[in-house]
Amino acid sequence: MIDEALDPMDRLLAERACERLIVDFVHRLDLGEPGSVADLFTADGVWEWPQGGRRIEGREALRVYFASRPADRLSRRMMTNILVTVDSATTATATSYLATYRVDGYAGRMLPPRLPANVGHYEDTFQMVDGDWFLGTRTVFLPFGGDTERLPSSPRDV
Repeated sequence: MIDEALDPMDRLLAERACERLIVDFVHRLDLGEPGSVADLFTADGVWEWPQGGRRIEGREALRVYFASRPADRLSRRMMTNILVTVDSATTATATSYLATYRVDGYAGRMLPPRLPANVGHYEDTFQMVDGDWFLGTRTVFLPFGGDTERLPSSPRDV
């Protein structure tokens, strides 16, 4: 239920803050420190992939989980159709679409284009804590997906 009494500027600022968290999440995974995505969640935050049987709870568990990605993984996520709904001055939800391009065994060379490894969407909840917005829950749904390709060790074999 949307709080109609919320000031339009406050609603706009909340929407933007939540959109920023969505983009910051994938930026940190692809170009930053993957374990640092834990800092975008509330202390008791949850990341979940129901079809894959994964549920990670709590900031420290999230840090360990995301930091455990292979060091030679190259990934790029495209996020689109981000729809944030501000429910109150301190809560919001969002749905956003994703396409993930990913390989393991990356050695720094340019690769021929590939199909996405996954295509799906996230369903998120957000909470404002001490004046800042955080992810409360992030659930991923992947109707299209496959295993991560491992590149051959020789550049000629790519």
